[in-house]
Amino acid sequence: MSPTQRRRLLLVVLVLAVAGVAVALVTTALQRNIAYLYTPAEVQAGKVPAEARFRLGGMVSKGSFKREPGALLARFEVTDGDAMLPVSYDRILPDLFREGQAVVATGRLVDGVFVAEDVLAKHDETYMPKELADKMGQAHTKHQVPATAPATETP
Repeated sequence: MSPTQRRRLLLVVLVLAVAGVAVALVTTALQRNIAYLYTPAEVQAGKVPAEARFRLGGMVSKGSFKREPGALLARFEVTDGDAMLPVSYDRILPDLFREGQAVVATGRLVDGVFVAEDVLAKHDETYMPKELADKMGQAHTKHQVPATAPATETP
């Protein structure tokens, strides 16, 4: 092999090595930032890996919101119609956050309580993330509840 061919071969190997390292770094970064959406029933069924960061989607249960006066720590329950999961959040909640509304929270499960890092409330009367709408639709079908069931008031 001539010196020119060796240099070209070394250059090709070096470029491939650098490209491989770049792909590995990008893949690692994406895996760390990915957060899958689960419903409370899926979480309680054990479909979430331990210590995993994920998104929890569902409806805020009516009558479940609690906050101590003068504190930011909020506690509420999220339901999908099959199960409820307690959530704690120690930051300012979005203005549109209400009981009975759709919510998507990002965080981790700690001792059976979902500790949220971020909470998103729907921004208008018709918005719901597609993944959550599909999963809630499956719950409605399972329980034979019309998708546009009117809200019931409790006396």
